[in-house]
Amino acid sequence: MVAKPPPWTGFATIWVASARWTRLFGVTAAASPVATLCLHSLRLLGAGDTSRTAARFGLDYDETTELLLDFASVGWTSTTEFGGIRAWSLTDAGRAENTRQLAVELDACGGRAAVTRAHAAFVPLNGRFQQAATDWQLHPLPADAMAANDHTDVRWNDRVIERLVSLGRQLRPVCAELTAVLTRFDGYPERYEAAVERVQGGQARWVDAIEVDSCHLVWMQLHEDLLATLGLPRGHET
Repeated sequence: MVAKPPPWTGFATIWVASARWTRLFGVTAAASPVATLCLHSLRLLGAGDTSRTAARFGLDYDETTELLLDFASVGWTSTTEFGGIRAWSLTDAGRAENTRQLAVELDACGGRAAVTRAHAAFVPLNGRFQQAATDWQLHPLPADAMAANDHTDVRWNDRVIERLVSLGRQLRPVCAELTAVLTRFDGYPERYEAAVERVQGGQARWVDAIEVDSCHLVWMQLHEDLLATLGLPRGHET
């Protein structure tokens, strides 16, 4: 008996046809299929319950629920239970399928060169962001080069925040090029800047907390988005 293919397998063909159509009429930005966004959401989140998975790209909750169950049935997702909450994550097969879908999407819209340029521009910014994040966590002292930052040195903190603000400005043109190709890259600068504003307002955890949409969380998701889109392994830039 031949297994019935999942309902989203035709999306790649539909998407390719749509991308060709938009190119004919001069529209450069392409919108990803809902199924691709749902799977990719888990790639960016690492793990998440259904609400969080749907919220990442503003997807319908019920449709997200059905897709996650469909993905589980073909081995692309798995779940863990903690405190009565079910969290979804990608399996190795799901990660591979996500990479495949993104490659099809990127080649169909002819955006590989643009995303490659954006990634090249992002790499030096990423190094500076990592240093800023380190300086937020550590404040070297004469007797302890790895001393934790207790955030009592206001001048030290202010200099780090100034660098975070500057990085946000430099991130905008990178994301503008990405969004001009694939609409799913939209929103990163706004999310990052919203986190910086909270930090400037005295909410220090918005620099690097993982339970909120912090500067570090947004930055990590963009980095993963770029690597996944280009099919690059994490850490290859160093």
